[in-house]
Amino acid sequence: MNKAIDLVQPCTTMEDVRRNVNALDDVLVPLLVTRIGYMQQAARIKGDVTQVRDEDRIEAIVSRVRERTLQEGGQPDVMEAVYRHLMEECIAYEHSEFARLRTAQKTHNQE
Repeated sequence: MNKAIDLVQPCTTMEDVRRNVNALDDVLVPLLVTRIGYMQQAARIKGDVTQVRDEDRIEAIVSRVRERTLQEGGQPDVMEAVYRHLMEECIAYEHSEFARLRTAQKTHNQE
């Protein structure tokens, strides 16, 4: 089985590094946009604002991501830090979406 780390291309210049990183960003950004889109769905589905932050789910994701990172030959501590930050931003977004959706619902119900 090939590991993701094996896909890293040898670079001799910073231009090579930047070109490869930009190519990866072109793949990562749409995936992250999709992931964050699911936070909007979660905000719609959850019935109470206290459900937005789920510590058990956060730790399950961290555990899964660390294991997957090891399988791919990466650095689990770095990936955990990235994911923890990503999840905090997603939780903040979900909170704002939860509030926005409930405000829109109240306005609609008052009409």
